[in-house]
Amino acid sequence: MSDSNADAERNDSPATDNHPALLDCCGGLNNVDYSKMDLTLLEAFLKHIHVYDSRLCIAVIAILFNPLFWNVVARWEHRTRRLSGLFGSPYLACCCLGFVIILLNIYRSHSMTVAMKAQARWEVMERTEVFYAGIGLMVFGTLLVVSSFLALGFTGTFLGDYFGILMDEKVTGFPFNITENPMYWGSTANYLGLALILDLQELLVYGNQGHEAPISQSESGEH
Repeated sequence: MSDSNADAERNDSPATDNHPALLDCCGGLNNVDYSKMDLTLLEAFLKHIHVYDSRLCIAVIAILFNPLFWNVVARWEHRTRRLSGLFGSPYLACCCLGFVIILLNIYRSHSMTVAMKAQARWEVMERTEVFYAGIGLMVFGTLLVVSSFLALGFTGTFLGDYFGILMDEKVTGFPFNITENPMYWGSTANYLGLALILDLQELLVYGNQGHEAPISQSESGEH
């Protein structure tokens, strides 16, 4: 082949032909047969959770609503100072908001406890090691929550900075020297610990009374 013909062939071929074509695995996700996927683990996990239980839905709503409520109200107060004007004092307004937050948290804790009791039991959770792990988590979580409250005070804990109530200096002592958000981590540890001890605690109570623990609806096969 002459040099002129070779040059003509190179000019006719696009530049992208020099790169190898990308392989399309399985012909794309549209050609995957999802019916053949192994969902055994997912099904075993979901078997212990009644997703459509009304008590679980109420608990989820309470969990999502509480931080949304106090963050929206606090930012609204920071922009408008309406609550301070309504109560005549930023301290009184902050204390009232803190009282409402406490009530909301009490209801959230109650709704979560009711939802956890309504769910099916998992055999792995009914062990003394799990019970003591839950106790340890609750002790640690309570330590974080109480110590952070003592370090910040009432107004510092319940969004006093949005009301113009500032502390003299940044708190850097325990527990803020080990985590930036001890109140959130402490609450998380408390709820996780409560979830771990709830089933075994219930079994121990019924065992001490000489009665069998109540069988949940899913375990009895009733619908």
